[in-house]
Amino acid sequence: MAKVNAVKEGTYDLIFPSDYMVSIMKDRNLLDKIDKDKISNYRLIDKKYLSLDFDFNNEYSIPFLSATVVIATNKDLVSNKIDSYNDLLNYDFKDSIVVLDDTRILVGAALLANGYDMNSTNKEELKDAEDWLLRLKDNIKAFDSDSPKSFLITEEASIGLMWSAEAILAKEEKDNIEITIPKEGYNVSLDNFAILKGSKNKEAVYKFIDYILDSEVMTKIVESYPYSSVNMLTNSAMEKNPSYGKEYQRMQAAFSKGTRVKNIGEYISDYDKVWAYIK
Repeated sequence: MAKVNAVKEGTYDLIFPSDYMVSIMKDRNLLDKIDKDKISNYRLIDKKYLSLDFDFNNEYSIPFLSATVVIATNKDLVSNKIDSYNDLLNYDFKDSIVVLDDTRILVGAALLANGYDMNSTNKEELKDAEDWLLRLKDNIKAFDSDSPKSFLITEEASIGLMWSAEAILAKEEKDNIEITIPKEGYNVSLDNFAILKGSKNKEAVYKFIDYILDSEVMTKIVESYPYSSVNMLTNSAMEKNPSYGKEYQRMQAAFSKGTRVKNIGEYISDYDKVWAYIK
């Protein structure tokens, strides 16, 4: 959003906003409507990724990849069963947890840990989330959204609250890593293709989107970065992958029951205040 606002219209053609950002940018009249007739591979998209609340009928966005927030645990270093956010508060885990460097995900996890909606704007509930995060703070080794798997692979951290693909790649390197979906609830996100107002290369953009949505191309992408593809044929192939087909299938199934980050408007400042205490 900052980059788009900082340049003149037409500088960028194609962006990959997450679900809630599509909603924000659509409301600010920053996106062009999409002509789905120009995307032949649109027909291969699993319907569970279509017509979601942030862009009903997919007028302004086309789904690309989804991710789930999971807990990854090195079972050689942690004997406890870890399947809850509240398990992360154990004093034995001091300075040994890597977490995503993401305000909405971490505050959302704290809200879920307390039994609240991860998009809550209730000040008392946000205060409970702040208190929970302050209890977690001593256990946090690092904030990392780029490559949290590295901390698990090198054993600098024994537990990670991270994106599903990062956890799956860590497990590929170290088979002793266990991946669990938090029992209190969890975040799922959906990254999308979107065309900016003033795009100067729309025909090329449509060809590129169609190319990426091709089954063989999507399979190559998720074989390297195993986020959940939206392509039905790719998913059928990936679920048979000998390395991480089982985990991939679990994350596909998890999408419909997860909670997405919502556009909370001006209340984001309340989340930023909580985050300031933690960082």
